[in-house]
Amino acid sequence: MTKALRTIELFAGTRPDGQPIVEQLPVSEQKSGELQLVRSPAFAQGIASGDCVRLLPQTQEVELVRRSGNLSLRVYTKGDMTPLADALVPALEKLGGELDLHNDRMLVLSIHVSCGFDTIEKIMEETVGRDADSTWMYGNVYDPADGSTPLNWWKDVLKPE
Repeated sequence: MTKALRTIELFAGTRPDGQPIVEQLPVSEQKSGELQLVRSPAFAQGIASGDCVRLLPQTQEVELVRRSGNLSLRVYTKGDMTPLADALVPALEKLGGELDLHNDRMLVLSIHVSCGFDTIEKIMEETVGRDADSTWMYGNVYDPADGSTPLNWWKDVLKPE
């Protein structure tokens, strides 16, 4: 059984002026004391909707306890987000994806890795890739330390039982 939703604050990086970036995220507190993310973060790296974490005292960072298997997708634009959202969200929802955040300049979505990287990337390139003012990235696929080394956590999620 889960407890009511609560909001936690996560350290999500440092601004160019050295000030911390703190992101508020809704979580469901589990009976075990673990916190399950209700949506994928917009800025904090390495985690996605459904992941279970522990909040590390006084650091505003989290320790990953268990992955949900969801990928976090982030879309940024300099232009109007509405046309991108209108095309992208239904295409990913057909595969079981969920919209976590939509504002004027950003979308955050979650979709299970079992949908396949090729399928997801094709949809992303067909919508976001055609818009010169927009870009997209994964939020939990690459090591936050270098931004390019794959975390490879999905190999455990996708291996046959």
